[in-house]
Amino acid sequence: MFNLMKTAMLMAAITALFMGVGQAMGGQQGMVLALLVALGMNFFSYWFSDKMVLKMYNAREVDENTAPGFYRMVRDLAQKAELPMPRVYIIDEEAPNAFATGRNPQHAAVAATAGIMRALSERELRGVMAHELAHVKHRDILISTISATMAGAISMLANFAMLFGSRGSQGRSSNPIVTIAVMILAPLAASLIQMAISRAREFEADREGAEISGDPRALASALDKIHRYARGIPLQATERHPETAQMMIVNPLSGSGLRGLFSTHPATEERVARLLELAASKRA
Repeated sequence: MFNLMKTAMLMAAITALFMGVGQAMGGQQGMVLALLVALGMNFFSYWFSDKMVLKMYNAREVDENTAPGFYRMVRDLAQKAELPMPRVYIIDEEAPNAFATGRNPQHAAVAATAGIMRALSERELRGVMAHELAHVKHRDILISTISATMAGAISMLANFAMLFGSRGSQGRSSNPIVTIAVMILAPLAASLIQMAISRAREFEADREGAEISGDPRALASALDKIHRYARGIPLQATERHPETAQMMIVNPLSGSGLRGLFSTHPATEERVARLLELAASKRA
């Protein structure tokens, strides 16, 4: 419930930011045009994002004949989570990672790399796939789409300000310093809010995934192992499409210091600690 409230507050913040940028730009026509274009792009992404992402990663669909153990694992977890059976994919990459995609539980897909299937034990892999099914159950892809729509519109407004300059309420050119500030700070603020939304959802998916699998320690162990392995093995598809990093169970893109501020994932150490606390509370 707390994470749901936090996400709602963050979504309200990004909406307010959009409105503030629109007011700063002054030109209603530019604001409406930017919003329409952003909505159009994200509408397309909402309906076809799963196919686009799976193609980016050259994911191959598997079934009970081609990957019986993995497929049955996902089916068992989906039943425990009271979800429809998602489509199941394997990505032929050595970097250990996994993600879920799809606009709702009825049109969901889960994917795991060949590397994660080799690196993790069966218990750990169950924890990972339970985490991904938790994202499906929470409809996180919808939240991501809405936030991306607003952030995209904000960025486009900032670009319009750079190209054409902003206008005051009387149609006069605004202070160029204000224009530059909006151009730089608005997309930055939108990105920070997006990252905060994604981080909140990761914590909740960890908790729910542990409930689905019934094994918080296994998920904690998997996260720690993926974090350590992923440092030395780049995920090539994510390197080519860094915008998809937020979908992974562990961020495959390296980053520290200031770059860590923009990480779409919480610190792995904190995620592991929370899961271990959850495991301890269940034993008490």
